[in-house]
Amino acid sequence: MKILVVCQYYYPEQFRINDICETLVSLGHDVTVLTGLPNYPQGKIYQGYHWPKRKFEVISGVKVVRVPIIGRGNSFIRLALNYVSFLLSATVKTFFLERDFDVVFVYQLSPITMAVPALLYKKLTRKKVLLYCLDIWPESIAAAGLTQSSYIYKLLLTISRKIYKSVDHVLVSSYSFIKYLNEVIGLELKSIKYLPQYAEKIYSLEVNHVTKKKEEEDMVNLLFAGNIGEMQSVDTIIRAAAELREIHNLKWHIVGDGSARLKCEELVRSLGLEDKVIFYGHRPVSEMPYFFSKASALLVTLKNNEFISYTLPGKVQSYMVAGKPIIGAINGEARRVIEESGCGLCCDAEDYKALASIVRQFISMPEKHKEFSLNSRRYYEHNFTKDSFMNNLLTDLNQLKERC
Repeated sequence: MKILVVCQYYYPEQFRINDICETLVSLGHDVTVLTGLPNYPQGKIYQGYHWPKRKFEVISGVKVVRVPIIGRGNSFIRLALNYVSFLLSATVKTFFLERDFDVVFVYQLSPITMAVPALLYKKLTRKKVLLYCLDIWPESIAAAGLTQSSYIYKLLLTISRKIYKSVDHVLVSSYSFIKYLNEVIGLELKSIKYLPQYAEKIYSLEVNHVTKKKEEEDMVNLLFAGNIGEMQSVDTIIRAAAELREIHNLKWHIVGDGSARLKCEELVRSLGLEDKVIFYGHRPVSEMPYFFSKASALLVTLKNNEFISYTLPGKVQSYMVAGKPIIGAINGEARRVIEESGCGLCCDAEDYKALASIVRQFISMPEKHKEFSLNSRRYYEHNFTKDSFMNNLLTDLNQLKERC
C-alpha cells in the first residue's frame, strides 16, 4: 500500500509513530509522513530543523514532509499557536501532495485538529481516513483548567465531534475511550475498535551489569520516564519523596523533559530533596534500557481527572515489556491494567501520602518483587505485542483501501 500518515510529531521527536512507520516500510509499504518541525517536549525547534531546512527527508525508508510551525514554548498561548500553525501549514501543504495514496492514517495525539489535513485529502481524493486516537478531545485540553461551561470548551467540543465523525474508522488505545467517543462524541460503536499500544523492541533489551558495590545493592531506585507536563502530575512523586526522606537507601529518578520540569525542579529545591530526587533531562530512547535496568520499580502518575484517567499511557507498555514492577498514583484504565496484571501497587491519582505509603509497602516486601516483574512481562506478552498491533492495523488499513 501507499500510505499517507498525518501526525504533528515525528522523529527526532520520540513517539511510537516513528517505529510504526518504519515497520510498515520494512513490510513493503510506501509510507509518507506529513508532520511539523520537531520541538517536543522542550518547546523549541530542534537545532538543524529551522525552516526551510529539511523540508523533505527520508528516514529509515520513510518519506518525511515537514511544514513550518511555531514551537510550543512554555505557555498556553504558545501552545495554541503551535497547534494552529501546524493546522494551517499542513492544510496548505495537502493541496500539493500526490493524489495516489491508497489510504490515510492519522496518529492522533494532541491536538485533534492535526486530523484536518487528512480530512482535506479525503475530500480532494475520496480516499478513506483511519484515525488512531491516543488523546480524547477536547478533554485532553480541558484537563488543564478549561471548564466545560466555557465558550472555548464548547467550540472545541463542536470541532472534535465534527472531526471524529468525519473519519472513516477510529482505533482507540484505551477501552475507556470507546465509552467517551460513543456517549459524548456520538460515534457509533461499530466505527470504533480497541487497539492498545505496544512497546518498541529496545525496551525489552537487557543490559549487562557491572558488579555492584554493597551500598548499591541495598539501594531502592524508583524511576519515572517520559513527558513532564501538567497532566503527568510528577509533583505527586516529589511530594511522596518528601514523605519518605528518612529512608536513606531510597532514590527517585526522573528521566524526561516537558513544560512542568522547571516547576518540579523548583519544588525539589524548596523541599530540600536534591540528594533524593535526581533529574536527568531528555534522553534518547536508546538509553532507556540502561535506566530501566537500574530501577527497582517504575513509576506512573496522572492528574486526578475523570477523562484523563481514561488514558492508558504508552509508558505502561514500555514498563511491562521491560519486566519491571510498576508503582502508580493513577486512576482509571492504567490502574485497571496494573491491578489486573498483578505487576505492582497502585493508589489514587495525586494522593502523594498514599503513594508514599505504597512505596513503603513495596520496600517492605522484597520477596514479591520478582513476582511483580514476571507478571508485568507476562501480561504484556498476552495483551500488547507488536505483532498483534501491526496485524490489526494493516487489516484495518486494507479494509479501508478496498472501500475506496
